[in-house]
Amino acid sequence: MHFYAYAPEKYQYPIDRYTMEVKRQLDVLDRHLAENRFMAGDEYTIADMAIHPWYGALVKNRVYEAAEFLEAHTYKNVLRWTEEIDERPAVKRGRMVNRTFGEPHEQLHERHDASDFELRTQDKQ
Repeated sequence: MHFYAYAPEKYQYPIDRYTMEVKRQLDVLDRHLAENRFMAGDEYTIADMAIHPWYGALVKNRVYEAAEFLEAHTYKNVLRWTEEIDERPAVKRGRMVNRTFGEPHEQLHERHDASDFELRTQDKQ
């Protein structure tokens, strides 16, 4: 997605080549998730934790602003999986840590204690 979003010159070949690779990966993931709640079946595991940040952000348009370009809405199972993981309390907290953009109540520049999520977000500074 670098060539689509960030490259100073927009060359069609790398955009097409890597877009098709991302779409291939999303298709593989979507087909797997059609038969499984999570990557390892019915259990949320380290596999989900490892790949959710990139694929989830991609299909929810949190990175690259490419969801429409990739037709992310067509990967229904990836979207279902992403939304379910996004609702997990630990994932919500994790997305706040070291975040320096977005709504101030969603930013926790430094985390030193569990209470920081309640007491030290940027809206409380």
